[in-house]
Amino acid sequence: RFLAAGAEAVVIKAQVLVGGRGKAGGVKLARSADDAETVAQEILGMDIKGMTVRKVLVGPAADIVKEFYLAAVLDRAERGILLMGSAEGGVEIETVAATNPDAIIRRHADPNLGLLDFQARELAFAMGLGGHLKDAVRIAKGLVTTMKAYDADLVEINPLAIVREAGPDGTAVERLVCLDAKITLDDSALARHAGLEELRDPDEEAPEDKTAREAGLTFIKLDGTIGCMVNGAGLAMTTMDLVKRAGGEPANFLDIGGGARADKVATAMALILSDPKVNAILVNIFGGITRGDEVA
Repeated sequence: RFLAAGAEAVVIKAQVLVGGRGKAGGVKLARSADDAETVAQEILGMDIKGMTVRKVLVGPAADIVKEFYLAAVLDRAERGILLMGSAEGGVEIETVAATNPDAIIRRHADPNLGLLDFQARELAFAMGLGGHLKDAVRIAKGLVTTMKAYDADLVEINPLAIVREAGPDGTAVERLVCLDAKITLDDSALARHAGLEELRDPDEEAPEDKTAREAGLTFIKLDGTIGCMVNGAGLAMTTMDLVKRAGGEPANFLDIGGGARADKVATAMALILSDPKVNAILVNIFGGITRGDEVA
């Protein structure tokens, strides 16, 4: 469709829920319909950080002048929203934080009023976006608005870019645009947002995560060898701490919840046993909220 409309080139992007797609070869340009098909076939089926590419996104290519990074993230320590910006866009922010932490500009939004205009302007100037101040302020404030409206944990633009385009009179003009974005939603808040659950992509979800979600279990796979079956999030975290303190490594966080019946416990046990690394299971059930005979 883009090529038929006369675009000089398109970009083919692997659609997987990880960063670093470009460095892994998951983002490539194509200059014809045949070229786009060939490039897409090369990307489809790729393994990027353990995830198989099952679909690609095709969009118009951009003449990029400069790339930036901008994101709103939930800062639990400060109980608020943190804006992070950097003039080193187009790469994983974790890499920037490790190699050049001073390149990341941080500003906290007001907990009641959101991101104020002067805060957004400060952030834009610090990032070197003074020449595109109006758009930079609008985009930064939009990140915070989006985050609060949808109960997101992260709203990230990478890259936010100054691109060169042809103006109405044919001369080149520069604009600030969002070339790629990522949003992480809080599963616990989905009940408040009709339609968002339908956006879940089962192809991007680990089988054990899907099984746990459908069974109403809180399950997070880890790298250890000791499986943990516990009821109550606080007790589950404490149990993991005790395993670590004793020199072990927990294989998972698993909270079966209060009042779990035998079928739910059986699903939880199967989840733990599906991990080939597990060579022991620690069951720590508080009988006050779950019947011991059901667990047994």
